[in-house]
Amino acid sequence: MAVQFRDSELSLSETLTSIAHSLDGDTITLRQLMSQIGEQGLLLLCMFLIIPFLIPVSIPGVSTVFGAAIGLIGVGITLNRLPWMPARLLDRKIETKDLIPTLEKGAKMVTRIDRIIRPRMMPLTSGPFNRLNGLALIFSALLLMVPFGFVPFSNTLPGIAILLLAAGMIQRDGLLILLGYVFIIITVIYFGALALGAIAAGQGISSLIGSGMILPMF
Repeated sequence: MAVQFRDSELSLSETLTSIAHSLDGDTITLRQLMSQIGEQGLLLLCMFLIIPFLIPVSIPGVSTVFGAAIGLIGVGITLNRLPWMPARLLDRKIETKDLIPTLEKGAKMVTRIDRIIRPRMMPLTSGPFNRLNGLALIFSALLLMVPFGFVPFSNTLPGIAILLLAAGMIQRDGLLILLGYVFIIITVIYFGALALGAIAAGQGISSLIGSGMILPMF
């Protein structure tokens, strides 16, 4: 199902408050909610999913699940469509009386974020660039899923990239998006250094084992 991703002049907190006040009826499905919220809801979900990784070492295994969800959202943004999710999940009914307070509390939580972001460098947040930003989000999610969970900052760096990209796209802040790309580059360099270090360590161990095998012959 195609989604008309729309720009917004509202802050993140105002967006959540507006959504909360627009809900009617006793229940709403995730499919209906995502269609109503559009791109902002998907990106806001990315921001919430990434919070557990903004520490030096994350919980093993969680990055794979959350990274996959963020990657699917990135695919949806790139293709201008809702990401694929199981129908059972999309059509599950949610009590609006429980959802509205959650959205209102979320609005209070993101007030601090509103203070540092604003629309700027707009060409980087629309048109073909937005598709590129979606691909960057997918790539960041893949970096998040790399099994380096026990290595300090291995989840934090791609997590910051995802946070910056999502916040930048939500509020059309091109500077935050550029910073997101910078953190993607930093993550790639960091992972490359880890890989080279692992290779060097492996070669060193092999050399030690080889030397140990030869010494007894003398």
